[in-house]
Amino acid sequence: MRRPPLPAVRWLLTAACVALAACSDPVTAPGRQPEIINGTDNFQYQISDIRGYSGTQDYSWQNSGTTAKVNQSAAISTGTATLVIRDASGTQVYSRSLAENGTFVSGAGAAGTWTVSVTYASVDATVNFRVDKGN
Repeated sequence: MRRPPLPAVRWLLTAACVALAACSDPVTAPGRQPEIINGTDNFQYQISDIRGYSGTQDYSWQNSGTTAKVNQSAAISTGTATLVIRDASGTQVYSRSLAENGTFVSGAGAAGTWTVSVTYASVDATVNFRVDKGN
């Protein structure tokens, strides 16, 4: 059996070390320590240490009610983050900046599979919100 030349082995070991170093501090899009609980009539979302992220995350959520109660608690230092909720028929029933902390109620919509969307624009933040069946 022929052995690979020593420089090739060194190159492979170096590449493996670089790849492992890149994995030592994983960052999910958009931040660190994502905690997302997606259950029927209860959706919870928390992501820490978001830095300069732009993008949208969509989640399908089962709501057996016709409204949703939303509790927002975020710390946004730069950029914007917006929460949009659409009912089972695709009608927008909620839209609010996540910089607005508090408890809010969505408009009425059709029960079933709702869409929870979080849109970020160059944001540095920790985002936390909860969506529960309203009625």
